[in-house]
Amino acid sequence: MMKKSTEQQSSRATGQQSLVQKSLTTELLCYCATELLRCWAAGLILLFTISACSPQKEKVYRKNRILMDTTVTISVVSGSGDKSEKAIDRAFSEIEKLDRLLNFFSDSSEVSEINRNAGLKAVVVSPETFAVLEKAVYASGKTNGAFDVTIGSVTAMWDFHKRTKPEDKKIKERLPLVNYKNIILNKKSSSVYLKKKGMLIDLGGIAKGYAADKAVEALKREGIKSGLVSISGDIKAFGLKPDLKPWKIGIRNPRSENKEDEIMATIEMTDMAISTSGDYERYFIIEGKRYHHILNPKTGYPVDECRSVSIIAKDGSVTDPFSTGIFILGAEKGIKLLEEMEIDGIIVDKNGKIHTTPNLRGKLEIIGDSQRQKRTD
Repeated sequence: MMKKSTEQQSSRATGQQSLVQKSLTTELLCYCATELLRCWAAGLILLFTISACSPQKEKVYRKNRILMDTTVTISVVSGSGDKSEKAIDRAFSEIEKLDRLLNFFSDSSEVSEINRNAGLKAVVVSPETFAVLEKAVYASGKTNGAFDVTIGSVTAMWDFHKRTKPEDKKIKERLPLVNYKNIILNKKSSSVYLKKKGMLIDLGGIAKGYAADKAVEALKREGIKSGLVSISGDIKAFGLKPDLKPWKIGIRNPRSENKEDEIMATIEMTDMAISTSGDYERYFIIEGKRYHHILNPKTGYPVDECRSVSIIAKDGSVTDPFSTGIFILGAEKGIKLLEEMEIDGIIVDKNGKIHTTPNLRGKLEIIGDSQRQKRTD
C-alpha cells in the first residue's frame, strides 16, 4: 500500500545528509528556551526544546537521508560525535537493506520476485522479508482485510501524481486478486507463494514501520541508549532526551490552513512507535470529490470515514499497518478494535471530530479551542 506521501518530503530533503550536532552554537538548527525544533514527517512532527543555555555532556545528533522514497531522519543522544555517526550509519544501512528487499517498484527486490511468480511457484526469501510478511498477514487478519497487503494490483492502477483514476470496470476486474488469505507462508522453507496469477504484494503500508523498528535495534547494538527514527509518517522513539524528558511528537491537523494550526495535538513518548495515515498527503479532487491514496481493499476506492488516524504501540510494524486498517474501518469499529488489542489511537473522523482510546486521557494534549470542542473519548 503506497500509504504515505514522499514527493514533497523528498524535495525538501535533498542535500540534507550532513550530521548535525544540536548544541547552542549550531546555527539555525538549535534554539534556546521556548523555541521548538520541528522535524516533519507525514502527519507527525518531532517537537523538542533546547533547554537553557548551559552546555550538557550529552547532545542530540541528527542525520537525514533519502531512503524508501522518502526522508529518513535519525536522531541519537550521545556524548560522542564519532560514536553517534557510526551508529546512525549502521541504522541507515539496515534501512537500505530492507529497501532493497521490500521495494514494490524495484525489479530486483524480493517482493517483485514473489509477484512475478504469483500463481506459478513459491519463492524462497530472506528472514527479513518473511518476518514482515508474517506481520502483514497478521494485521490483515485482525482488521478483517481492511488492511490487505495484496492490494498491489489495485494501487498500481491509481496515479495520484498525474491526478488520474482508473475506470470502474478495471478496478472490479482486479478486486478478485486482492485477498491476503491467498498468501501461503511456509516458515520451514522460508518461502512465499501467491495462489493467483496477477496478485501483487505491496508492503508500502508496513515496510517503513518495520524498518524503523530494525533501525532502532541497530542503534541499540551500537550502544545508543536514546534516540528516534522517523521514516515518513512512522516514528519510533526510545530513551530520553538530554534533559531527561520524553520525546514530544506533534500530530498534524489534517485540515491545516496555516502554520498556526498545523499541529492538532501533542504527546510525549519513549520506547514506543507512532504512525499516522491521512487523506491530505496524496490526493486530487474531481467534481468536488476527494480521491486520496488510502484505498479500501474491498472496493478499490478511497474511503471517506476518516481524515487521519494515528496509532501508538511498542512496534512500528504494528502502528504502520493498523493506522491504515483503522482508517478504513472508521472511528467506531477502529476504537473498538484498538481497545481489544490494548493499543492506543487518535482518530479524526470525516466530520473533524477527534476520537481517542481511553488510555490516552491525560497523556494527549489537544491544541486549539475548535478541536477541543470536537473531542470525544
